[in-house]
Amino acid sequence: MDVPLPFTRDELVLRQRYEVVSILNDLLVAAWFIVGSVLFFSPETTDVGTWCFLIGSIQLAVRPAIRLTRRVHLQRVAPDHRHESDQDY
Repeated sequence: MDVPLPFTRDELVLRQRYEVVSILNDLLVAAWFIVGSVLFFSPETTDVGTWCFLIGSIQLAVRPAIRLTRRVHLQRVAPDHRHESDQDY
């Protein structure tokens, strides 16, 4: 018995890839802020810590860019499917 799937195989692959990219981005943001916080403990490394915070902040802007790119890409692959989810990252 065939069970109809709500997504095509291509759509599932794209969703998984974008999820991995989003997770890696979140981990990098956390790393920049952790390193920046540690560097703020010493006056000699405060400038480097500030740069880490700046890079982490810029990378926070990457998250919505990933989501927008994912949405546009999925719309091209499967224009008839609904792409929103309660589990959207």
